[in-house]
Amino acid sequence: MIELQAEINAAVKRRRTFAIISHPDAGKTTLTEKLLLYSGAIQEAGMVQNRKATRRQVTSDWLAIEQQRGISVTSTVLQFEYGGFHLNLLDTPGHQDFSEDTYRTLAAADNAVMLIDAAKGIEAQTRKLFEVCRMRSLPTFTFINKLDRPGRTPLELLDEIERDLGLAPYAYNWPIGMGEDFCGVYDRPTGLVHLFERNRAAKRQAVERVVPLADADIPPKLLQQLHEDLEILDGVGHALDLQGVLDGTLTPLFFGSALTDFGVELFLKAFLECSAGPGAHESNLGLIEPTSQEFSGFVFKLQANMDPRHRDCLAFIRVCSGKFTKDMIGTNSRTSRQVRLARPQKVFAREREGVETAFAGDVIGLNNPGVFAIGDTIHSGPRLVYPGLPSFSPELFATLWNPDPGLSKKFQKGVAQLEEEGAVQILRPVGAATQEPILGAVGELQFEVVQFRLQAEYGVKTRIEPLKYVAARWVTDGWGALEQAGRLFEVFTTSDRFDRPVLLFPSAWHLRTLEEKHPKLKLTPVAPSVTV
Repeated sequence: MIELQAEINAAVKRRRTFAIISHPDAGKTTLTEKLLLYSGAIQEAGMVQNRKATRRQVTSDWLAIEQQRGISVTSTVLQFEYGGFHLNLLDTPGHQDFSEDTYRTLAAADNAVMLIDAAKGIEAQTRKLFEVCRMRSLPTFTFINKLDRPGRTPLELLDEIERDLGLAPYAYNWPIGMGEDFCGVYDRPTGLVHLFERNRAAKRQAVERVVPLADADIPPKLLQQLHEDLEILDGVGHALDLQGVLDGTLTPLFFGSALTDFGVELFLKAFLECSAGPGAHESNLGLIEPTSQEFSGFVFKLQANMDPRHRDCLAFIRVCSGKFTKDMIGTNSRTSRQVRLARPQKVFAREREGVETAFAGDVIGLNNPGVFAIGDTIHSGPRLVYPGLPSFSPELFATLWNPDPGLSKKFQKGVAQLEEEGAVQILRPVGAATQEPILGAVGELQFEVVQFRLQAEYGVKTRIEPLKYVAARWVTDGWGALEQAGRLFEVFTTSDRFDRPVLLFPSAWHLRTLEEKHPKLKLTPVAPSVTV
């Protein structure tokens, strides 16, 4: 037991798990590629912008629609080693239509990296995702990107972060120039200047020179501006407070360009110095420490067809405590079923590698033949339940039609897989003449992805018919409460995958009217967590 505890303690100490959040087009996928490049996990970085077949595709965008459209629509897990640390990078979709997937992924992260476009500052989706980080008190690191292009002044960006987000910024480094003049950064803790050679292709690591400020060959105008900015920072700027970082009240701030590799490795090294390791998790048994000897974890993502040859589904499990070992017996607290946790896999985008052990902070993949659902707690020892991951109310609705009856089995299988993933809400009409599934989404792009994947992965070409509903509400007390309420007018009744009643409303007025007429009928816009 003493040896096991020592092994767990050592493993937890070197784990770092983080997610990158940003508005679309801020450069999140490009930054991810460069972090992998510096870790040695890949030898050449891909570029989202380039779609020529002669160029390498980005590692994290592995779905066909991501590669064709140049967008990230699903979360990706990337695991790699750097500087003696074992890192789990959770790459999230930047597009707001997939914010629910991002929310679930942030629940599995111990740190967040907030990526901001230097020209645009804090954008809507960044602000929304940061609020999720604030609710969880996640340590948040900020990387101001695209300094190789004209943008807003660094001091203006600092002020915006503090004013609009209520987050104290500590400028860990400071840019020297901007746009065509951007030539490096000044590292404040060491007093050293990192000068970079501009690399247009930027597929490999940038070449840099590290020299004292007094020895740096910097154009006089840029040097004068640097001294003036540093004087302001030293006078009125925030000091580095590691406890403030861990509490999520102070953000270490970095400047650079992911595209040209300016400042990326400097950021990565500083991140490892200041970031949080795996923390304790709330449960029905109280706080569960990551160094507890009993294994536990929760499912935060399901992904089907990562390997098109096998048509399988993978459950992504964030390990929260103890030591996971291959072929161990775990219990799913939702079903109380014991499951042999066989064929665990280390995931790197769509690539997989068998794994023998895992510890708190790690993410492992397990084949899921319908055993796991998003939010499930898997554990050894006494029954343990972590808070579930809720599903949010969709705002757009459409009927999904399969025009070819001969493909109905493939259609049903594809819909079931996508429903398990939580890629979109799938509702079934109750008492209606037609039983075609109803899709509920936050944005139009979710509908497009569903149709694309059904055709690409199952060979089924579908048709979407928009429905004139604007809101969905779950009935908190189930079907019994709905029956007691009697007949409801101008409301469409459906059921979700767990056979819970979901009401669809054609307008906000209809929703308010029902709530006024039936005050005892409790409705919620968030699907209740599925627990026993």
